[in-house]
Amino acid sequence: MLGDLPRTLDVGGRQYRIRTDYRSILRIIAALADDELKDAEKAYVLLRQVYIDFDSIPADKYVEAYEKACGFIACGQPDTDRKQPQVVNWIKDEQMLFPAINKVAGREVRAAEYLHWWTFMGFFHGISSEDTYGYVLMLRQKKARGKKLEKHEQEFWDNNRQLCEYKQRPASSSKLAEATAADIFAQLLAEQKQAEQEG
Repeated sequence: MLGDLPRTLDVGGRQYRIRTDYRSILRIIAALADDELKDAEKAYVLLRQVYIDFDSIPADKYVEAYEKACGFIACGQPDTDRKQPQVVNWIKDEQMLFPAINKVAGREVRAAEYLHWWTFMGFFHGISSEDTYGYVLMLRQKKARGKKLEKHEQEFWDNNRQLCEYKQRPASSSKLAEATAADIFAQLLAEQKQAEQEG
């Protein structure tokens, strides 16, 4: 129905419950950005984090399950062939990101026990370019597309290089990255081994 927020995904004609809180998805995004994990490990973390009942998904449906999970994370938007420049660094930008989202939401979203990922992204897309974070994203996008910054924009960039540059800061400086992707992967493997021993 129009306006409904998905809480399950159809994989092979069956509905599977998914984790929809924005924190779960940000953990997945952190894992996907972790260069120490192999692609297969990243896919495993994504599947385990998204699907509550992952163990009940048949192995021959993993590819479909992965594609559906990626579609959910993309808020149902179709994947375009044209690669968009990366301008949002969810981990590095944490200290700018949440104040901007809170302003749009009119509340402290981190205090909410639960917030659906799509609602969180709705707030994200409502960030104004007049907001500091929106302005930084606009500058990053211009630079990523090879456009020259205006004089006042270049001055802002030069004076706030730490904020403006896309590069990642060390994981230890971000609460979002406290549980590294490698730790998540290790925990998931331990859970799987325990389930196999009990089963």
